[in-house]
Amino acid sequence: MEVFVEQGELMQQGADLPSNVECRRLCVDREQWLQTVQTLSSSAARLLSLWGADDRDRDGCFRIYAAWLLPASVLVLEHPIDDGGLGAATAPSYPGLARFFPSARRMQRALHDLLGVVAEEQERDERGWLRHGGWPDNLYPLRRDADGHQSYPVVSAAYPFVTVQGDGVHEIAVGPVHAGTIEPGHFRFSVVGEKMLRLEERLGYTHKGVARRFQELTQLEGHRLAARLSGDSAVAFSWAYCAALESVTTTPCPGRATLLRALALEHERMANHLGDIGAIGNDAGFAFGFTQFSRLKEDLLRANRSVFGARYLMDYVLPGGVAADLPQNAHSTLLNVYRDLEAGVLAMRAIYGEHAGLRDRLHETGRLGREIAEQMGALGLPARASGVACDLRADHPWAPYDKLLQKLSDKAPLWPITHPDGDVAARVQVRFDELLQCLELCRVLLEEISSPALSGPAQRSVQAALPAAAPYRLGMGLIEGWRGPVMVALETGTDGAIRRCHAHDSSWQNWPLLEYAILGNIVPDFPLINKSFNLSYSGQDG
Repeated sequence: MEVFVEQGELMQQGADLPSNVECRRLCVDREQWLQTVQTLSSSAARLLSLWGADDRDRDGCFRIYAAWLLPASVLVLEHPIDDGGLGAATAPSYPGLARFFPSARRMQRALHDLLGVVAEEQERDERGWLRHGGWPDNLYPLRRDADGHQSYPVVSAAYPFVTVQGDGVHEIAVGPVHAGTIEPGHFRFSVVGEKMLRLEERLGYTHKGVARRFQELTQLEGHRLAARLSGDSAVAFSWAYCAALESVTTTPCPGRATLLRALALEHERMANHLGDIGAIGNDAGFAFGFTQFSRLKEDLLRANRSVFGARYLMDYVLPGGVAADLPQNAHSTLLNVYRDLEAGVLAMRAIYGEHAGLRDRLHETGRLGREIAEQMGALGLPARASGVACDLRADHPWAPYDKLLQKLSDKAPLWPITHPDGDVAARVQVRFDELLQCLELCRVLLEEISSPALSGPAQRSVQAALPAAAPYRLGMGLIEGWRGPVMVALETGTDGAIRRCHAHDSSWQNWPLLEYAILGNIVPDFPLINKSFNLSYSGQDG
C-alpha cells in the first residue's frame, strides 16, 4: 500500500475508526510508518497518544498504535511488529517518534516498561519510567503471558538523574512525598542561589496497572474504572470510555442524555477552575482569594449533589446515557447558582486584577513561549495560555457541542480562548474567561434540556441499551476535559469482555512543559508555577 505525502490523500487511504469524532485508521509497515510520521511532523498534527498491544495469540505480532490530532480529524497509525521469537536476544522494536514529536519520549519509555517493545532511536533514553523496581526487568505486565496477579518484592535502586555541573551549582530534591494531599512526584532542581537552571521530573509513583485491570472487567463495567483514573476528570474519562463503546456498538446516546453529559462536563470544568484560581492566589500569599474561591466551588459542588446526586460525578455517565435525569426543580436551582457564581467570579476577577502583590507574583512568572509550546506538543489549557488555539469542543466538536457553538457566538467569549503571554497570569486569565464561557454554555444547555422538543415522554429517555459488541473491534472516545483532551481506545473481547483499554490524559504531553516554564525563575516560585499547570499525577501514571 502506498502512503502519499499529502495529508488529504494520506487520510483517504485509511478506514473509518469508530469514534465520537471523525477518526481514520491506517495500518502501515515500517517504511510507511516512518514516512507518515515524518510527514505529520511537518504539518499541523499534534501527537495525542502512543500505545501498544500484544496480539501474539491472534497473529504472532505486537502492535504499536499512535494517534494524532489533525485540523479536521484524528489519525490513528497501526504498525504490526514481529515478536522475533520468545527466545530472541533482542526485544521487538519499532521506529521511535521522539525525534519528530518530543512528547513521545516518556510514552516510549512507559511502553517499554509495560510491553517490552523498544523505540529505535540514536539517543534513546533507556531509563525506566513506570517500573520503579516494582516488578522484574524481564517481566512486561501487558504481555499476554504475564501473570497479572503475581506480586514481587520492590527493588529500590538509585535513579540516574541528569546532573548540571559548574561553580555554585547545587541540587534540591523535592518529593516524592509532599505535604497535604498532593500526589507523589519527585522534582530534582539544579540551581545557582535561588535561580533554577534545570528541573527533571520523575513520575510513575501512582502507577496502578489500570490497563491490566480493565481486562478483568466487562465492557459494561469499564466506565466505573475510567471515571477513577484521575478523580478530578471523572466525567471526561467516563464519557470518553462510553463514547468508545457506543461507537463500536453503533449505539446513539439519547439526545437528552447527551445534553446532560455536557452539563456535567462543564460543571467539572468550572469546579476545577474555581479551585485552581483560589489555590494559585494562596500560593502567591493571597489567602482571601483562596477562601472566596473555595466558597464558590463549594456552592457548585452542593448544586451537583442537588441535581446530579453526587458532589463529584464518578458514576453519572454510563454506557448508553446517564444515571438519572435532572429533578423537577433543577432548572431554577441551577440558574440561581449560575447567577451567584457569575457575580462572585466577576468580583474576584476585579480584585485579582487590581491587587499589586498578585500582579507582581503572577506576571512574567513561569513563562512558556508559544514556540516551545508548539514544538513540545502542548495540549489543553497550558497550550491555550501560550497562544496555541486548541480545544476539541471547537476543533472536533461532537454532540452536543457540534450544534451549540453558534448559539454561544453572541453571548460568550469565542472559543478556543487563548492568551499570548504564557505566564502564570495568562493561565489564570484563561481560567477566568473559561469560567464565564462555561456559565453561558450551561445556561444554553439548560434551555435545550427544557425545550418542548425534549419534554415529551418519548424524548425524556436518558439511557439506551447497548447490544453485544462484536469481538476484536477497536473504538475511540475523545473528550475535551478541563485540562485538555482525554482519550480512551477500547478493543472488545469475546462475550462482552474487554480485550484491552488504553486511557490517555493530556498531562503526558504537558508535564515536560513545566521543565521549560521554570527556567530562570526562583525556587520559591515553583509551587506557584506548578499549580498554574495543575497536571495530573494519577492520570499520567496510569
